[in-house]
Amino acid sequence: MIATPNFVNLSPDDYLELEDQSSVKHEYIDGEVYAMAGATDTHVTIALNMAIALRNHLRGSGCRVYISDMKVRIQKANGERFYYPDILVTCDPRDRDTPTYKQFPKLIIEVLSDSTEAFDRGDKFMDYQSIDSLQEYILINTRHPRLEIFRRQDDSWLFNTYSLSEDTEYSTFHIVSLDFTEKIATIYEDVNFNLPEN
Repeated sequence: MIATPNFVNLSPDDYLELEDQSSVKHEYIDGEVYAMAGATDTHVTIALNMAIALRNHLRGSGCRVYISDMKVRIQKANGERFYYPDILVTCDPRDRDTPTYKQFPKLIIEVLSDSTEAFDRGDKFMDYQSIDSLQEYILINTRHPRLEIFRRQDDSWLFNTYSLSEDTEYSTFHIVSLDFTEKIATIYEDVNFNLPEN
């Protein structure tokens, strides 16, 4: 991640105002702003497949599914962050009061890419863990069909991996916080793993 010149030491309010007018998305970490790169065909297809499956499951529940244009706001003792998760789900009515960001997600999903994988697994996940409402964090692989699900349990996070078995018809994953079970093949529908990353 490389900070964008001329956009350092911004207050959260200044960042939100600038972001509202910007044609490029930026993430915000303690006063510094970072431009986001575009996504690949594989990345977008996986995110869309997952978002559609979640939306269909949650329709009428009061929970909302947001894709990559919605920010999540994280307020910590040592600063503030605004990230654009690939997918977030919130069931908290307080999130209806903030049209450009959400603060109380139940689920966050990141679709991995070569340029962001280390950050998604490391510092970003540490920041996400400080969100009290967050119950599960999912990383979706773009090189082969595999999902990694981290579930909050008391003061720790449990880890499960889901991948395609030989019998793909029965390879499923389960999101406990939303009581949602889906086939892994559905999330990877129309994905061409042979496409180049660049």
